[in-house]
Amino acid sequence: MSATEFSFHQITSDEMESEIGEHIKRYRINSLQLDQEALAESAGVSVRTLRNLEAGKGTSLRTYLLVLRAMGRYPWLLAVVPKTSSPVVSVRKLKQRQRVHKLRGKRSASDASTKS
Repeated sequence: MSATEFSFHQITSDEMESEIGEHIKRYRINSLQLDQEALAESAGVSVRTLRNLEAGKGTSLRTYLLVLRAMGRYPWLLAVVPKTSSPVVSVRKLKQRQRVHKLRGKRSASDASTKS
């Protein structure tokens, strides 16, 4: 079942893992024409780890990255989250944000004066 066949909110993480694993397997077989042993060795992971990834059986992000890099498909990940930039930010070379802070309640003028 393809994720495009229904709402993304209805697909479970297990289903996503299975679908991604199947895509990796199909790409390995049809495009790269590699067996699991060759790809696993190239990625620096065990054959069992690659088999688990392709079967959608809970592997780590690190394994996923190693396999994509060995397949020459690391740019696939970069396409998932587009780079954001603003011409103003690029020109000024402003420091990039490292985290998002939660907004705190605004203090009233009287609260601010008592803290001084």
